[in-house]
Amino acid sequence: MRRGAHAGEFDRPARGDTVLYMVVEKFKNADPVPVYRRFRDRGRLAPEGLRYVASWVDERLERCFQLMETEERRLLDEWMARWSDVTDFEVYAVITSAEAAARVSSRL
Repeated sequence: MRRGAHAGEFDRPARGDTVLYMVVEKFKNADPVPVYRRFRDRGRLAPEGLRYVASWVDERLERCFQLMETEERRLLDEWMARWSDVTDFEVYAVITSAEAAARVSSRL
């Protein structure tokens, strides 16, 4: 989120600025215990410059959907390496629905 933006308002930043990523974590062996144990004991383990925004977990406790942001993709890779023994990852650069609507508005 850009500085000065209101809570819950995610503008797509300009090139070289913060990028939002939807990170889908699939807990290995469908087991959330090792993930939550590490989080309890050591925290998020995110390098400086990688910011946690929000997360949701499916009802079966097999997947976590995390919204993260950073100016440097390599920080996301560094963070995922710290968790790769207990979870598998899919990563998507995302934009808000409002930005998607603005991008297609001229074609409507």
